[in-house]
Amino acid sequence: MPAGRRPVDDALILGGVRTPRGKGSPRGALAGVPPVELVTQLLEALVERGVARDAIDDVVVGCASQLGVQGGNLARMAALAAGLDERTGGAMVNRFCASGLDAIAGAAARVRAGDADLVVAGGVESCSQLALFADAGPWWSHPIGALHMGIAADLAATLDRTSRLTLDRYAATTRAKARAAAAAGSLGAWSVPVRGADGAIALAADELLGFAPTDDDLAALEPAFAAIGAQGQDATVLAYYPQLAVLAHDHTRASSPALADGAALVAIGNLATAERLGLTPHARIVSAVTVAGDPVAMLTAGQDAVVKLLGRAGLRADDVAVFELAEAFAALCVRFQRDLGVGDDRLNPDGGTIALGHAFGATGAILLGNVALQLARRGERWGIAAVSGAAGVGAAVLVEAFA
Repeated sequence: MPAGRRPVDDALILGGVRTPRGKGSPRGALAGVPPVELVTQLLEALVERGVARDAIDDVVVGCASQLGVQGGNLARMAALAAGLDERTGGAMVNRFCASGLDAIAGAAARVRAGDADLVVAGGVESCSQLALFADAGPWWSHPIGALHMGIAADLAATLDRTSRLTLDRYAATTRAKARAAAAAGSLGAWSVPVRGADGAIALAADELLGFAPTDDDLAALEPAFAAIGAQGQDATVLAYYPQLAVLAHDHTRASSPALADGAALVAIGNLATAERLGLTPHARIVSAVTVAGDPVAMLTAGQDAVVKLLGRAGLRADDVAVFELAEAFAALCVRFQRDLGVGDDRLNPDGGTIALGHAFGATGAILLGNVALQLARRGERWGIAAVSGAAGVGAAVLVEAFA
């Protein structure tokens, strides 16, 4: 070991906060709150919880659309606005929907390596202020990249021969779990209210929870992506999958993740920092992987990342108490449960992004915080957070209860 280098540290979760998720539309409760303000308020909340302003080495934020109000180095600006020490850095990460999870994985690696003592990492996204594909980047202009994620979801259902009824049943299940968690008071366990410019509370609870369709409502909904497919996207997919005669369009808005606004942060530090600041570790970030796969199928990499992560850790799916998987449409969740043998009690136990909304860059960070909370509630050891994203990218993080 080079002189001055210390042994590898644990990367411990020393705190976590998230905003409630707002509707990702101009009518949403967070539509008037700048994304930098969401992150700023979460940094302030971490400080209120004992994370010293001058102890944070860096702030790393994932975001899928980095332009306009989410452009520049939003992380550094939020650190300054929150009154952190001016020596605290700031950086942004973009791995599409896996951005927040990847930001946390990178921060944990730096802490484990001894290159940082305390890093705050997570993600943010305002779908109300920046429309889908707003950055007009090279991926969206590529013939494959121009495919809508909903078309990729319908492809997954078609390939797996997953019926419309099965997709609707999954949508109903995840929404029921979210409503039950809200009624029990566990859904907002690490959520903090967001204040508007006037100082009043703009949003105190997840805004999308109110959509609770009955079975008859689900059955009556029109396919969400058939019209997009008819504009040439079906033909593009079928050219890549000539074994398919047609692409079935069975996802509806109820079995798809709604767009959302939100942010989430976790403080990641070593044990010496925890003891110095008087913070109680919540869990340990053990390992992380990123993978990429078929850019047409697009949404499969989250599951692939979980399989790779399990193999690297020498674990079986049955060893994991809870999986928090971004619900990139119902078909991918049905496949995950089928392939890995994961029941409803272990997959998104408090509901997922179909029920509560998908704030792209923030979702992975929200899921990881949920894993830590679930392990503490259950008294179990292992949990995994995973996300699939555009262009066929994915990430997964293994979390261990701290003991």
